[in-house]
Amino acid sequence: MNNIKLTQISHGAGCGCKISPKVLSTILESNIAPFTDKSLLVGTDSRDDAAVYDMGNGTAIISTTDFFMPTVDDPFTFGRIAATNAISDIYAMGGKPLMAIAILGWPVNTISEEVAKEVVDGGRQACKDAGIMLAGGHSIDSPEPIFGLAVTGSVDIKNLKRNDTATSNCSLYLTKPIGVGIFSTAQKVGILREEHLMLAQDAMTTLNSIGTELALINDVKAITDVTGFGLLGHLTEMCEGSNVSAVIDYAKIPKLEMIEHYVSKGCVPGGTNRNWESYGEKISIDENLRPILCDPQTSGGLLIAVEEDAKTEVEALLKKHNLHSNPIGHLTEKDNVLINVL
Repeated sequence: MNNIKLTQISHGAGCGCKISPKVLSTILESNIAPFTDKSLLVGTDSRDDAAVYDMGNGTAIISTTDFFMPTVDDPFTFGRIAATNAISDIYAMGGKPLMAIAILGWPVNTISEEVAKEVVDGGRQACKDAGIMLAGGHSIDSPEPIFGLAVTGSVDIKNLKRNDTATSNCSLYLTKPIGVGIFSTAQKVGILREEHLMLAQDAMTTLNSIGTELALINDVKAITDVTGFGLLGHLTEMCEGSNVSAVIDYAKIPKLEMIEHYVSKGCVPGGTNRNWESYGEKISIDENLRPILCDPQTSGGLLIAVEEDAKTEVEALLKKHNLHSNPIGHLTEKDNVLINVL
């Protein structure tokens, strides 16, 4: 039973399981007048990565949760990826993670508890890498394996980074290559090369801890992490929230090796089309590039909007952490086309 392939018993993989932005908008519409609290600095309005609550002493608490079904077959690696992905939301707000609690759904009559233990241990490893405790959690009997974390973090309010505060003269940076949704699909259908599996796993298990350092740079105007809505989806949220448009250069975007090859073999997650249906009318793009730029990412990189005066400092910091350090595009004044892909 321990040799079971986790990706073969789940209908989706990683952040590709996310509900599309269009459907989510409907779900979040409420007939109930919301309770308001002036101490809530970031809630659902901006579709940001986490909620942020002002503690009244110059510090804010960051709260987030993220969970999904397996992206890989190895249970330890699945747990590590899921936890890394959840912790990323804290870093995307410029914060420092403090602790995490686990979310586990497990088909107890189908897959042994020993496999579940490996998943949780993978989560513990990611928490250890981030310097925090996995301090508790909740589990249910579920028809498909699910794992993730609820994470609490903190940030000095003066260093808080949002996804809706970019300016029209910012350059855009992306710290990790895209394509893990395509690679996960290729693995699911059995055509992913072993060396490419490791490329995707290395990307997905790399913590976005650089976000805490980026938060100290005033001219880093906005940060978000790129996950289930794809690069174009999360850039759409940044542009709409900041009332700007974007121009990105496809050739400059970091991508996993041979990604076009796997697209040509039909390895396109279902979430890709749902993503495009949600925001595609706002984007000018060669249709051949849609499968890659709308690809749902799991534990993706940080998308960073940086004003001119901070570009040298940010690029040096990215290079120090062995992350992609060249801009992939820039923001402009609001135009008729929200995002133009060259």
